[in-house]
Amino acid sequence: MKKILITTGKVLVFLIGWALVGSIFPVSDSLDTSVWRFWAELIPLLAIVGFTLLFWLFEKKRIKLQIVLSPLKDMIIGTVLGILWIGIPAIVFVLSGIMKITTCNTVPKLWLWVITVFINAAMQELLVRGYLYQMLKVDYNVIVATVITTTFFTFMHGGAFQAGLVPVLNVITMSLLMTIVLEYTQSLLVPTIMHFIWNCVGGVILGGVVLADDYPHLCVTEFTGNKLLSGGEPKIEGSIIVLILNIVFILVFSFLLRKRNLVNSHGENEHIIEEPEDAVI
Repeated sequence: MKKILITTGKVLVFLIGWALVGSIFPVSDSLDTSVWRFWAELIPLLAIVGFTLLFWLFEKKRIKLQIVLSPLKDMIIGTVLGILWIGIPAIVFVLSGIMKITTCNTVPKLWLWVITVFINAAMQELLVRGYLYQMLKVDYNVIVATVITTTFFTFMHGGAFQAGLVPVLNVITMSLLMTIVLEYTQSLLVPTIMHFIWNCVGGVILGGVVLADDYPHLCVTEFTGNKLLSGGEPKIEGSIIVLILNIVFILVFSFLLRKRNLVNSHGENEHIIEEPEDAVI
C-alpha cells in the first residue's frame, strides 16, 4: 500500500507540476498565428524536459529514460515506420475513392508549422513514455506501465470519446503501438518521429488528422463513403482501416520483441551453464 501511495504521489506531482509550469508563461495574442502556436507548443516541451531531468536526478538516476539508442539508426527506423504508418491508410483511402484532394493551399511559414508539429509530438511522447513510463516499469512492470500511460494518453485525446468507439480504439492502439515500438527499439526517438510524421503528413499536409484548430492544411481533402471506413468527423483517425493497421503493427512488433527476448534469454542461459573444460575433475 505504501508503495502505491508513493508512486501515485510521484505521478501526481510530476503531472500537476508540469501542467502548472507549462501554463504560467502566457503567449502574447499579438503574435502571428504560426509563431504563437510555436511558443504554445515549445513551453510545455521545455517544462516536461525540465521536470523529467529533475525527477531523474531525484531518483538518483535509477531510471533509464531510453531517449536515444543510436541517433542515425533511430531516425531512419522512425522515418520508415512513420511513412508506412500514415502512407498505407492514405493509399487505401485514395485507391478506394474514400479520400480525394480537391485543392491545395499556400501555407505561410510552412517550415515553422512542421517544426511546431515535431515539438508537439516530442512533448507528448516524453510526457507519456518518458519518466512516467520508465518509473512505472521499474517499480512495477511493463504491463502496469503500459496500462497507466495508455489510459493517460487516451484521456489526453478526449475528443475521441465524443467521436465514437472506433476513434477511441484508434487512440488506444496508437498508444500501445508507440509503447511496443519503444520497447523494441529501446529509443523514445523512434515513436516520436513516427508520431511527428503521422501528425505532419496526416494533419498539416493532407488535412486528414485533426490537430488544434489553428493548424493549417496544405491540402483540402474530402472524405466520403461509409463512416466506418472514412472515419466520419475525425477523418483518418476515425477509420477502422487505421484500427486494423495499428493492430497488425502491434502484433508484428510483439512477435519481434518476443523473438528477440527468447534469443537473449537462451544466450544468457547458455553463458551461465557453460563451464571451461579444464574445470572438470
